[in-house]
Amino acid sequence: MFTGIVEELGVVFSVEPVADGQSARLSVRGPVVTADARHGDSIAVDGVCLTVVESLEGMFTADVMGETLIRSTLGALRPGDPVNLERAARLGDRLGGHLVQGHVDGVGSIVDRVPAAQWETVRFSLPDDLDRYLVEKGSITVDGVSLTVVEVERDWFTVGLIPTTIAATTLGHKGIGDRVNLEVDVLAKYVEKMVSR
Repeated sequence: MFTGIVEELGVVFSVEPVADGQSARLSVRGPVVTADARHGDSIAVDGVCLTVVESLEGMFTADVMGETLIRSTLGALRPGDPVNLERAARLGDRLGGHLVQGHVDGVGSIVDRVPAAQWETVRFSLPDDLDRYLVEKGSITVDGVSLTVVEVERDWFTVGLIPTTIAATTLGHKGIGDRVNLEVDVLAKYVEKMVSR
């Protein structure tokens, strides 16, 4: 479980295909998140929960299944790409964002960016059927960043990015058309299931 508060911008060191041709081994440089990382720990990479296989000298390696490569933006990562990194939350930690699982529900893309004096409004495309989980002032995770929904329609939503988020995450560097991982609030999915019964 994560909170959607990015701890550092990491850098992809390597993406190596595994013998089965379906999966990959991803190595990422991130001295903050690897300071106490051990084999088996969870680290979110652009909002995708990965398990640490090895951690050494400020870098960690994780195996990425084929389905994860297809259903997220991780399949397009290349050496040198920046990525948002967050270690799993510990019981008793402050919950600065919201409860984030690291399970991507869909991939959207940046449709528009409108800068203002103290923030920037960004509009993202929304895959089919995800709009039912979003509400104005509710939470969504974009590339592992916990954000508040400003507006939502059937196939798009907007968020406001403050200067800190722009400076400290990959969202500050992405442009129109760039793809992002989306995770809706898991509480909304549980409520939907309970109400449907």
